[in-house]
Amino acid sequence: MTAMNKASVARRLATYGLLIAVAFLFSYIEALLPLSLGIPGVKLGLANLAVVLTMALLSRREAWAVALVRILLVGFTFGNPYSMLYALCGGVCSVAVMSLLWNSRRLSVLGISMAGALAHNIGQLLFAAAVTETARLWWYLPLLLISGAVTGGLIGAAALAVLRRFSKVKRTI
Repeated sequence: MTAMNKASVARRLATYGLLIAVAFLFSYIEALLPLSLGIPGVKLGLANLAVVLTMALLSRREAWAVALVRILLVGFTFGNPYSMLYALCGGVCSVAVMSLLWNSRRLSVLGISMAGALAHNIGQLLFAAAVTETARLWWYLPLLLISGAVTGGLIGAAALAVLRRFSKVKRTI
């Protein structure tokens, strides 16, 4: 391996580690935020910012890893097996939808983030309905779709701002 390849691998690994750390930190910060819009369980999805950035800066495969590692780290650190499964259902749906849309190149980062937030909410609602063995939870879907669109849009806008800033910094190095 040449010195250039080693530097490239080291830079990529450092970026990957940083994105995992950011996802973990954002999950912790979000748990501390007293966000209550009258809709139980609604969160901003700050950790998804790291997943979207990973998809844009590295690859979809590494975005999967960031999402899964974050879910496991947060679950083992602050949660329980049930919360990990709940997060895993939402996370898998979200990253799967974002990966498919990323391939299609039909949506911007903003649209992809919004779709990921909607998929996350649907995945978690599916899990909750399966655990409670009731379909009555589906009345909650319109509220989750509205909140998902809003929060996904905010995270997508933040991702766009970071990516624009990153491209300016990258050009000066």
